[in-house]
Amino acid sequence: MKYMLMLFEPDTDWDTVPEAERTAALAEHEAFIAYLRGRGIEFSGEALRPSATATTLRPAGPGEDLLVTDGPYVELKENLAGYYVVEAADLDDAVEIARHCPTGTGTEIRPLWDAGT
Repeated sequence: MKYMLMLFEPDTDWDTVPEAERTAALAEHEAFIAYLRGRGIEFSGEALRPSATATTLRPAGPGEDLLVTDGPYVELKENLAGYYVVEAADLDDAVEIARHCPTGTGTEIRPLWDAGT
């Protein structure tokens, strides 16, 4: 079964962070990727740009067009900063995998729905 590990942390524009801090953060993710590969776990993942770069579609009302707005859907202290999609035997295995993942303020683990694709 596939699980998404959603990484939440304060909004950070990594283009403006001092190089040493950025390098250290990337090294944590490289270590996690090495762990995944060492266990033979299939995975994918990406870092996300700051929430201020988001565009959101919202329903305008019944029978109306969608509204396009700048920014995230809600204002939060922590935002979705990145994710991994991993193959795990079950939830316990997904939790064990997530324990090795760098965590800002929290990591949400959620099973993916298989739509038959």
